[in-house]
Amino acid sequence: MLRMLWIVPALPLLGFLVLVLGGARLSNRTVAYVGTGLAGVAAAAAIAVSATFMAAPPEGHAFTQVLWTWFQVGGFAPQLALYLDPLSVVMMTVVAVVGFLILLYSTEFMRGEEGYARFFAYMNLFVGAMLLLVLADDLLFLLIGWEGVGLSSYLLIGFWYRDSANGAAARKAFIVTRVGDTLLLVGLLVIFRGLGSLNIQETMGLAQQHWQPGSGVAVAAALLILGGAVGKSAQLPLQTWLPDAMAGPTPVSALIHAATMVTAGVYLVARAHVLFDLAGPAKTAVAVIGAATLMYGALSALAQRDIKRVLAHSTISQIGYMFLALGVGAWSAAIFHFMTHAFFKALLFLAAGLVIKAMGGEHDILKMGGLYRSLRPVFWVFLIGAASLSAVPLVTAGFYSKDFILGSVLSSGGGGVWLWAFGVVGALLTSLYTFRLIFLVFFGKEKKAPSLVGFGKASWAPVGILAALAIVGGFVELPPKWGGVSLFSDFLSPALAAPEVEPGGFAVSVAVQLIVAIASLAGIYISYLFFARASGRVRRRTDRPALAALSRLALAGWGFDWIYQLVFVRPFTWLTRTNKDDVIDSAFTAIAWSSRQASGLLSRTQTGKLRYYAAVAALGVLVFVALGVFR
Repeated sequence: MLRMLWIVPALPLLGFLVLVLGGARLSNRTVAYVGTGLAGVAAAAAIAVSATFMAAPPEGHAFTQVLWTWFQVGGFAPQLALYLDPLSVVMMTVVAVVGFLILLYSTEFMRGEEGYARFFAYMNLFVGAMLLLVLADDLLFLLIGWEGVGLSSYLLIGFWYRDSANGAAARKAFIVTRVGDTLLLVGLLVIFRGLGSLNIQETMGLAQQHWQPGSGVAVAAALLILGGAVGKSAQLPLQTWLPDAMAGPTPVSALIHAATMVTAGVYLVARAHVLFDLAGPAKTAVAVIGAATLMYGALSALAQRDIKRVLAHSTISQIGYMFLALGVGAWSAAIFHFMTHAFFKALLFLAAGLVIKAMGGEHDILKMGGLYRSLRPVFWVFLIGAASLSAVPLVTAGFYSKDFILGSVLSSGGGGVWLWAFGVVGALLTSLYTFRLIFLVFFGKEKKAPSLVGFGKASWAPVGILAALAIVGGFVELPPKWGGVSLFSDFLSPALAAPEVEPGGFAVSVAVQLIVAIASLAGIYISYLFFARASGRVRRRTDRPALAALSRLALAGWGFDWIYQLVFVRPFTWLTRTNKDDVIDSAFTAIAWSSRQASGLLSRTQTGKLRYYAAVAALGVLVFVALGVFR
């Protein structure tokens, strides 16, 4: 069965080709079958391959399938090969399964939209590119998938291109992530120059042999790779594109946030963990960026009014948790949170799509309210996703993955109490903004009656499956004091080493789990006080000018867009306007003008008079004679 690995990325890419080349001639029903059917077979193949891998692991817990050699120049011969190990098994399965569920949901959500076939073509390309990225055996091959998800996100964010704002959001995502992509490309050049290879496993082994821990070249390569990861995963300071990416259809948002694009950076750092272990400063930078970003995203989410932008900032924050785990060497914890986050964030976006549909396209949560009574099934699945995002203790997957991260941060040698404190405060804020969403949308007075449209099986089946996974998905890894199940980390251990844990003390006590649980529940209770039954005194305190100004600042993304406009965009546009006639072209224009003038001068010597020509010839002879005499 492992030999069938190539089918997993090939089928979504085949779906893209079929729909691009023939989608205009197919009915919407056929488009839906092709667009979801091939992705569904790919998901089934991913599950079958993963099951085979787990039942009978290959030698070395890794399997490589060489498709062909791309090119050969001297001793450099990069191969298009797929690499399967425990890390890529988890990534492949989550991407394929969650991607299929979102595509299935899209068949109903996008019904009646212009460009139905185009939408499914782009979505299949997105899934296929992400699968290539996580299965690539070579960094050059990985770069193809990396750029493929960038292209797909541009096409899907700007899917409704007739609205200029959507086109602007797509261009912003493309340009901002290109900054990180450029850093990544330079990083690959540094690695190739220093080690002579781009094969991932070979490169990591050579790095251990030839680069000393803390060496300048190792730190430089790791920081450049981190730059690429920061751009794709929307971490500080390249996070500004992700909230604007909500301009795309809701299934696109679910796919970007849950299974593709933003998780690519997490995978890249985890895959290059050997390099980051050698580059201590770069590894510390990963943790600091993660801690800062999780706070940024949580505080920003508290101020948002658009239901999808709340979830977008939530994604920025949750990816920050993954970076925090990566930065302290808790590689398995980061991937565990990636998996649970894929389940509950996809669920939240799809449930938000049902709310938006029922509200006639309304996104503003302050114009909603009281939907619990009329959209009760939607409320329950949204509540499950919200509870998992908020890490409600014992019963949600999000609690166990977040607890795994925070426990690792506090107990590992690369962590510390300050990073752990940021994570705990972030957990409280997460519950606060998540249940703010619940209370404003589903409780209180009904401000606008929803359209009680019927949601079919294509909508409810994916939502129901994701709701179940958002609950049970965490039971594969339980804390030592709460059951001691380590199935997930044990499975990943051949690919990702466990962090160095300081034995004994408070860091490994049950009190740490209790603090995380209390922070989660406290956030829910505070949210209830402020947004469900706020008294007049609470309203007066929250209406203070200072808090209002802070809210406006958070709503504006804390000024990052303003700074980028001031420092980069405006100078660039001024330069392009100033240079509209192109200074470089002026030099070539001057050469052409000089040639014309010289030609005009020389043409005047062509008089047609023999005496003039003879005089010029004689003068030339005299000049040459003089040169010979006086030399």
